[in-house]
Amino acid sequence: MNIKRSILLRVRIAFLVAVLFVLAVVYKLVEVQMIDGDHWREMAQQSSLDYRTIKATRGNIYADGGDLLATSLPFYKLAFDPSLVDDKTFTSKIDSLSYLLSKFFRDHSSDYYKKKISEARQMKSRYLVLNRELVNYQDRLEMLQWPIFRKGQMRGGVIFEKEDERHRPFRRLAQRTVGSLDNEGRGLVGVEASFEDYLAGKNGEGLFQRVAGGNWKPVNASTDVRPIDGYDVHTTIDINLQDVAQNALLRAVSTYEAEYGVVVLMEVKTGEIKAISNLERTSSGGYAELYNHAVGTNNDPGSTFKLASMLALLEAGKVDLTDTVDTGEGTIEFFDRTLTDVKNGGYGKITVQEVFEKSSNVGIAKLVVDHFGDDPQEYVDLIKRTGYGKPLGFQLLGEGEPLIKGPDDPEWYGTTLPWMSVGYETNLTPLQTLAFYNAVANDGKMIQPILIKSINRANKPVETFKAKVLNKKIASDETLEKLRLMLEGVVERGTAKNVRNEHYKIAGKTGTAQRLVNGRYMTQSYYASFAGYFPAEDPLYSCIVVIDNPKGWNRYGGDVSAPVFKEIADMIYAQNLEIHDSFTPEYTAANNGTFPVIRAGRLEELNELCNLLGISNHPNQEAGEWVRSSVNNNAITWRKNHEDTGLVPDVEGMTLRDAIYILENIGLKVSISGNGRVKRQSLGPGVRASKGRTIELELG
Repeated sequence: MNIKRSILLRVRIAFLVAVLFVLAVVYKLVEVQMIDGDHWREMAQQSSLDYRTIKATRGNIYADGGDLLATSLPFYKLAFDPSLVDDKTFTSKIDSLSYLLSKFFRDHSSDYYKKKISEARQMKSRYLVLNRELVNYQDRLEMLQWPIFRKGQMRGGVIFEKEDERHRPFRRLAQRTVGSLDNEGRGLVGVEASFEDYLAGKNGEGLFQRVAGGNWKPVNASTDVRPIDGYDVHTTIDINLQDVAQNALLRAVSTYEAEYGVVVLMEVKTGEIKAISNLERTSSGGYAELYNHAVGTNNDPGSTFKLASMLALLEAGKVDLTDTVDTGEGTIEFFDRTLTDVKNGGYGKITVQEVFEKSSNVGIAKLVVDHFGDDPQEYVDLIKRTGYGKPLGFQLLGEGEPLIKGPDDPEWYGTTLPWMSVGYETNLTPLQTLAFYNAVANDGKMIQPILIKSINRANKPVETFKAKVLNKKIASDETLEKLRLMLEGVVERGTAKNVRNEHYKIAGKTGTAQRLVNGRYMTQSYYASFAGYFPAEDPLYSCIVVIDNPKGWNRYGGDVSAPVFKEIADMIYAQNLEIHDSFTPEYTAANNGTFPVIRAGRLEELNELCNLLGISNHPNQEAGEWVRSSVNNNAITWRKNHEDTGLVPDVEGMTLRDAIYILENIGLKVSISGNGRVKRQSLGPGVRASKGRTIELELG
């Protein structure tokens, strides 16, 4: 009996405790909900609201002429707050909205979307991601016209969360120079990194509320601090010349299986870089722009440095071009080292000019050691006085630090002077060497190469850049004239005579240096280059080409680098009407007064005109609607002149009416000067016809 009472007592005590616990819970719930409810609701509201960053739209990067090199395209994540839609609208329009979502994304049925949205509405969800796929700006505009969504964010519940993606319209063209972004959207390399402060803009701030799933949705746009979008950066790059240079370089590095290749093309007078390409061998055997070797990689320049040695000799009055040098059998010893010429058996006794044209190591070294051996500092000072060997202060980050040794350098040895004279024991980037050659072409004025010409807000420049003058005169006029003669001689008679042509003159110097690998020079591995300018008589462009470690029998600068230079120069010559007279006999139907000047136009009209004048004329098999004339004995032959290929056509010789008709039909804007037929056009035939670009026509 005592045991039974004990058990009943314990049960009653446990029951009483449970009842008291339940009463306590009920009391606490009433207290939280009724007594302190306003306080806790306010606390919850405060903890779920926060000011969050609204990212600014990154500025664009443009090529010369307005072509886009990099831009930020807006994409949007589509979300929905179904609780904001009134019952009548939701009931009548949910089927239509679900159908449009299914049709657009093509991943689920309309029933799926209807069920998903309806369930979220029943659960009073404030934030529902309808699809993870991003939509573009045009899609967003279309969606804003859909049922329910057309009421906007506050009454229709639609939420478009903007996410910018960086896009390069020309993809790999000048890819490394334009640069890239890191995972946070900041500039990593190239223009993107160097002009980050301009491009990035200033982020804004907006009030957001935390919703289910840890997501955030904007609360009230009126409270936002709006972001300030980034500035636009306008470069000097010419898309067409960049395309030509990059393709020419790609063919060369692929043919010779090189480690990497570099091309930089620059306007002589302005210092504007019109093309810059760096192609490096990838692990898969292809080529891509992985590093800006033109700006950042130092190397022994090889024989292109001989121009600096000759400048020192001539400027100091030590030699003249007609003086002779005995190069012997092509070898010379300096202490325990032997310097050799490429030609077996040597060149014998030759003039100073021939020493340079033939790129005789023995000849250059003998001249420099004979005249500066007792005072090598004089030689170094004459070169450094030009500005060669000093940093350019280039606009892109990562310029390589140049090195031209002096006698006080701890690594200056007895053999340093002769080896330096032919381009060893120095460290210079391709761009630094190009700036020196450009100065020779530019009447002695050394200017800073530039890649960025303006920073714009919309179409209005807020900051502009011009090439700084680094040295007003690197040498006397007499010295400069002799240097130019020697550079022309290299192409006319010397190591680059394979790029000589009859239409225009090239001036330049080949360079072939043994590659320095792990502190040792490799005898069968070369750094091949060619630096120069064209046309030699009135230089418009300077250019340097470097091919690192080419494979095969022909591995010298004249064999692998100079042809790339010529290919680029040939294309510019064909497109630039300032270099040559475009009205050659092949394109002109006038022949000693026998025929009228009929050059180009619409076949039907020209045929009728010639028939009225009694001139025999007939089209060839390929002639189309637009033709160009050529004289064949006593008759005119019409041949095809224009195809709708998206390239600039040849309108020279046409009437203004015909030229405007063709050019405006492909989207070009036409600027006119003079009277008569088209004499010259600013954009050469075969150039990409970018819509909205201006072409200048000179009539005469």
